[in-house]
Order: sequence, then C-alpha cells, then structure tokens
Amino acid sequence: MAQLVVRNLDDEVKARLRQRAAAHGCSLEAEVRSILRDAVRQVPRPEGGLGTRIAARFKDIGLREDEAIPELRGQPVKPWNFV
Repeated sequence: MAQLVVRNLDDEVKARLRQRAAAHGCSLEAEVRSILRDAVRQVPRPEGGLGTRIAARFKDIGLREDEAIPELRGQPVKPWNFV
C-alpha cells in the first residue's frame, strides 16, 4: 500500500477532520482514507449540459407549433403603469 504525507495542513482542518472521525467512530487516518477514496470514485456524469437535460425532460410537453405564442418582435414597447 502507498503512503501519502500532507505537509502544511492547517490546524483547523486537522481539528475538523478529527471531529469528523470521532463522529463516524473511526480513527483520523481511516476517516482521511475514506474521504480520499470517495473523492476519486468514478461517478458517471450525465451527457450534455443543463440545457440539454432540461430539453430532454420536457420534449413531449408544451405547445405545438400551431399553438405557439406569437413573437412580439417589431411591436412598440409600452412602459408599465404602476399607478
């Protein structure tokens, strides 16, 4: 098994790691191993960006072309009356 030395670790970080280990009922070393193992675990990422995922989710929902809302391009802008 490999060993890893982390130098210049802030005292606050070490203290929080120790608290986290105690909360999980394990040693500081075991807690750090668990954190590192989880950090490098291969998690499959969805393909495409957020817009692609939203479009896929709502592809069968919504207006049909014949029910489309007309565009307002070329229409004069009317200021809102707050009175």
